[in-house]
Amino acid sequence: MTNNSDTPSRRRWLWSALGLIALILILYSYLHQTPLKVRVAAVQRGPIRSVISTNGKIEPVQNFESHAPIATTVKSLYAKEGDHVRKGQLLLQLDDDDIRSQAARAQSQLRSALVSQSALTTGGTQEEVLTLNAQLIKARGDRDVAQRNLEALQKLVQQGAASPGELSQAQDKLQSAQADVNLLEQKKKDRFSQPEVARIQAQVAEAQAAYEDAEDALRKSSVRAPFDGIVYSLPVKSGAFVQTGALLLQEGDLSRILVRAFVDEPDIGRLRMGQRVEVTWDAVPGRTWTGTINTIPSTVKLSGTRNVGETTCLIDNQDLRLLPNVNVGVTIVVAEHDNVLTLQRDAVRMDDSKPYVYRIEDNRVQRQNIEFSLQNLTRVEITSGLSENDRVALPAEEAKPLFDGAAIKIVP
Repeated sequence: MTNNSDTPSRRRWLWSALGLIALILILYSYLHQTPLKVRVAAVQRGPIRSVISTNGKIEPVQNFESHAPIATTVKSLYAKEGDHVRKGQLLLQLDDDDIRSQAARAQSQLRSALVSQSALTTGGTQEEVLTLNAQLIKARGDRDVAQRNLEALQKLVQQGAASPGELSQAQDKLQSAQADVNLLEQKKKDRFSQPEVARIQAQVAEAQAAYEDAEDALRKSSVRAPFDGIVYSLPVKSGAFVQTGALLLQEGDLSRILVRAFVDEPDIGRLRMGQRVEVTWDAVPGRTWTGTINTIPSTVKLSGTRNVGETTCLIDNQDLRLLPNVNVGVTIVVAEHDNVLTLQRDAVRMDDSKPYVYRIEDNRVQRQNIEFSLQNLTRVEITSGLSENDRVALPAEEAKPLFDGAAIKIVP
């Protein structure tokens, strides 16, 4: 017996299913018959290169910095920033009165310490040595006399002409005289104890270091150019007071400069010795300087929010346009190919790590597997799957997905 109460419910379910099927058929028909709007990229022949773009800083290859050896005043300036200077030219003079006083005191202390050191090898001062030698001669003479007296008394005792008491006294005198000789000989041999030797040697070393420091400070009070170059930094003025260690000036040979580039950690493995480097500076638009990598990063360090390795290259700067310490743009050419097939990068799609494109034929797209090698931010080098002038669909507009065989309409 049929339950009539279920009939309306079944009918509603049936009509819903038929409506869903119809909607799917309509959507499928729309997708397969309504052309998808796409933009087109063509395979072109030309050059392509893979690069690392980063920032860098300019440094002189040959650089000289002068720092104040002590706290003093700048007496005179003989150069200004930007001056071309010659090797040996006087650039700056500090007030060196205090430095000369320090040097004189250090020299006096060194001489005194050297006298004490000389006494170690000679057994004392000349007066001490002469006195000790005289005392030793006298002591040896007294010992010899005591020895002869003892020998004479021994004969007298045998003859009964001297008593054993007199013999004993003579023996005591000989022992005492010999002890005096032994003591003076030991003094002559070991004039100074080990602690005294160590103290004198320490005094010599300290005095020598103080004298060398004073002489070094005296030399540094007159700043001369160590080579031909340019004074590119002069932060002090004549008459200004400077603290110990303060920077006085910087000179560099700017005809050949070093670029220190900061490469992000993921790109360090792509670096190789000899890769071409292109340098630009916003202050000189349109100008590019070129060089080659001459060092590879040996470590990674934190620079701001970046983990970077430092690589360097040398650049000719004969016109002196690049200045020390400026920030520059750096492009490192990792690889470069000429006269190869290239395609716009966003035309390439990936499916399970396999690249493919939608090649256009008769207003439809056909899936085409490809292979590529070099790539950069905008293009890839096609090595297989496409020919020159082949047209390839870029991603469709209106977020509608492309599929193999889809009808398309090319838009600008």
